[in-house]
Amino acid sequence: MTIKRIISALAATATLSACATMPTPKNAPGAQYQVQQQLDREVDFASHCTSPALPQGLAQLQRVDAAFFAAAPDMLAPGDRLKLTVSGDSGTLNGSYVVGANGQLLIGDSIAFTVAGQPRYLAHQTLRAMLIQKGFVRDIPGNVRLQLEVAGPVAVSVEGAVFEPGNVRAGDRGTENTATALSNAVGGDFNAGRTLSTALRAAGGLRPDAATSTVYLVRGTAYAEFDVTPAFGGSALVDPQLAAGDRIIAATTGCFDEKLVRPSSVTSPGVRVYMSNLSRPAASNASSAISKDSTSLPYGTRLLQGLISANCVGGSAMNAGRSAVLISRNPVNGKSIVIKRSVEQLVRNADRDAANPFLMPNDAIACYDSAAMSFVDVVGVLGNVLGPAALIKGISN
Repeated sequence: MTIKRIISALAATATLSACATMPTPKNAPGAQYQVQQQLDREVDFASHCTSPALPQGLAQLQRVDAAFFAAAPDMLAPGDRLKLTVSGDSGTLNGSYVVGANGQLLIGDSIAFTVAGQPRYLAHQTLRAMLIQKGFVRDIPGNVRLQLEVAGPVAVSVEGAVFEPGNVRAGDRGTENTATALSNAVGGDFNAGRTLSTALRAAGGLRPDAATSTVYLVRGTAYAEFDVTPAFGGSALVDPQLAAGDRIIAATTGCFDEKLVRPSSVTSPGVRVYMSNLSRPAASNASSAISKDSTSLPYGTRLLQGLISANCVGGSAMNAGRSAVLISRNPVNGKSIVIKRSVEQLVRNADRDAANPFLMPNDAIACYDSAAMSFVDVVGVLGNVLGPAALIKGISN
């Protein structure tokens, strides 16, 4: 085969491959989560919204008002540190004690009782009665004091319309904060992280399909319904303290609400997005300046902003026609979705917001070269294989 025929065949192949640099991805029915993903414009996603139903099992429990849990005293939990002071004791009983994993407080070798799930004053009354019964102290008012030194985290479960349902620890504090609480303990401790909102954030935050007016808190044989909508409008939020073993259920409406895609006290402050930009002139992610900082984005970031963070927007005119894909997953049904977008159209078109999806946690972005740059690459390969002189001669012929 002559050089001219080789070049013609390879050029035709290059042209076809350049046109098919990024074929349109295929997705399963029901994969679309946001209207902006634009897989099926004929579907009215607003019609998918439903009123949240009472979660299974709650009908058999007692429903109480949200104010009942909000006004309840703080409950002791495993990991809490208590200080016992007995008047006249020479060191036998006085000291600091930690509530064990089984929820019990062990004093010496003969006193052990459950305190987890009880307010401190009730634990104090029980301990004093036991000390009197066993003859350690006499029945004199004020001779026994049980104080809270450090309020540790509480283990609760979160399920429903959150990004990472499961067991979480609300109010986990670092060693330095714990040491500060110990050194400044005057009459107790308050752990501001042992709240409903903290537990929701620890579970990845509410999803955009969450029913913000219907978040259930289950404790023992009772449950209450909380409205966390004020968290998105700057109003006061009823945010009760949690007890160990509490169960939180975030109901879903079944449809995407973009007003919920923003940082708040009940949503994640940011998302981690995986990025790949191996296009020219960047030969690697490192040279594209894609680092930990660029892939950690505020919650509410859209695809175009993520592409800018990946250095996929701008550059030479020949590479202006880049394509990009967004790889995501519908959190309601777990179906994956891959969306193709023209970077230049997102930048230039006035209706970009309608085709510019919000980035969800653990989404992935990949950039593809323009057809022109793909053709240039093929010509470069031909030059390396045939030699510059042969290539020029073949093109001229």
